[in-house]
Amino acid sequence: MDELEAGLSPKELEKLRKLSRYTRAVPDDLEIITAIPQLGLYEDDNVKYVVIYVRVSTDKLEQQTSLELQKAAYVDMVARHPNWVLVKIYVDEGISGTSLNHRKAFLEMIEDCKAGKINLIITKSVSRFARNLLDSVGTTRMLAALNRPVGILFETEALYSLSRNAEMQLSFLSTIAQEESRVKSELANISVEQRYSRGIFLTPPLLGYDNDEYGQLIINEAEASTVRLIFFMCLCGYSTNAIAEQLTSLGRKTKKGNTIWSSSTVHGILTNEKHCGDVDARKTYTPDFLTHKAVKNRRNRNRYYKKDDHEAIIQHDDFIVVQHMLTNSKYGRQSFLPQLQVVSGGALHGFVSVNPYWAAFIAEDYRAASKSVGVSMSKPLRPITIKRGSIDLRGCEVVRSQYFNVASITSVTLSVDRIRFSSCCVRKFGETDHIELLVHPEKKQLAVRPCPPEHKNALRWAGQLDGKLYGRGFGAAAFARTLFALFEWEPGQKYRLRGLRHLQGKKAIALFDASEAEMFTSEVKIFPAAWEGSFGEGYYRHMQKQRVPSTSKPSAVMEYDTNPELNPTSPAVLEKQISQLMEAANGAA
Repeated sequence: MDELEAGLSPKELEKLRKLSRYTRAVPDDLEIITAIPQLGLYEDDNVKYVVIYVRVSTDKLEQQTSLELQKAAYVDMVARHPNWVLVKIYVDEGISGTSLNHRKAFLEMIEDCKAGKINLIITKSVSRFARNLLDSVGTTRMLAALNRPVGILFETEALYSLSRNAEMQLSFLSTIAQEESRVKSELANISVEQRYSRGIFLTPPLLGYDNDEYGQLIINEAEASTVRLIFFMCLCGYSTNAIAEQLTSLGRKTKKGNTIWSSSTVHGILTNEKHCGDVDARKTYTPDFLTHKAVKNRRNRNRYYKKDDHEAIIQHDDFIVVQHMLTNSKYGRQSFLPQLQVVSGGALHGFVSVNPYWAAFIAEDYRAASKSVGVSMSKPLRPITIKRGSIDLRGCEVVRSQYFNVASITSVTLSVDRIRFSSCCVRKFGETDHIELLVHPEKKQLAVRPCPPEHKNALRWAGQLDGKLYGRGFGAAAFARTLFALFEWEPGQKYRLRGLRHLQGKKAIALFDASEAEMFTSEVKIFPAAWEGSFGEGYYRHMQKQRVPSTSKPSAVMEYDTNPELNPTSPAVLEKQISQLMEAANGAA
């Protein structure tokens, strides 16, 4: 062993031997094959297939002029280089540079690059190419990594993307371009806020209206007749598809001049409050200036509503009724203005019948309907007396069966889109497969009672398997959220209510107390606070509240109008108006 290595630890010895490799002389037999020098863009004499990319963010005249000047300048630039061959000019007009999603010409150009048709892209500046840092840097990296690398010449910055130090400069410039877009977006939002706060609204082209010299909406009678026909047909029960087909057959024109109508176009007209003279500003907003995706404004931004801003084509009441009908039609029904039914008298006094297909009623409608029949005048129940039995149960207390695992219980499980009664509950009603669901807003109770299938509020709650009835779940998306609001429940959770079956004369009903709801989460089941302490005599006192008076008197059903102030156009007038409008449309065609 070398004297230098003597006494060294194994780790020190390994380090010394590795270092000794770098101090050796260059071997005489080592041949160095020199690399081809990297030529700059203008020193490279190889043929380059060149494309020009031009983008303007608006279609204003001054930007159109700029676009033509850019194209001419870059065509001349390519012509000055004998080895450059112009392949194509890609143009995106009136499109923002913060996202690639809608830039068809840009995306087509990238696909041609991947296909090996292009060596060089010429564009005016980094901001014209992309205002999104990730898009800008990511795209240049991807093009540089292709089998046939594609370079980008940013003319304003004199930057060539395949240069050795280009990425750092490009990242810096792209960051500045993105920040400029953010600032412009903020300034635009401030401008919009200032306009709206002074009642100055943006009014894009709208069927039935033109803009006067002050920007105010004025009725265009030729188009307004189409708007009236759409609303009147909807009020008469026509679907948006049927209305679109009728307008297409009549040759009526959209605001853009198209004669082919779609259901979505009709729906957009029916839901636009400007047709009844009002303005609802900022129903949507754009939270991200990079994606430009509009979302519903759920009080995330200020919202402005102005009634009677301009002359109306459709009266307010007709517009409101149409909104109710459109909401209702989502759940398979298209009704005019159904009324809530409330029970007057008997054990279900103040209970409101739930219409399974009407989504426009809100919690306050149910509360008002329940209160409209006043307070029940039924006699108080005789209190339960506790008698000692022959079995000595001293030291023991009655507890709820719910604390144990009981398979057969009378219960109902509710979520915001589905309701299901237990098979035990269904079987206690015999061969009844349709029920009416009722709710008492103040007592926070649900009730069910048998009803015939033709009842307008009938729900099919049972099915049969091997001759036995079982609980059949049914959709509740139209009304369950309203129930959750009445019971002050969390919409994202699932709840179970335990119930009791009662006899009212010869008719059976079941009552469920929402104040004693069990809530289910993904991990645990939460019992209601009302069960705390309901042992022994406390249990009997609690059960006293669940009893209902027995009566043989039939209870009355009252109609409650939730919109008494509405006075929509009568069906007879609607039919006459539709006939006249269609005759006029056929004559014009």
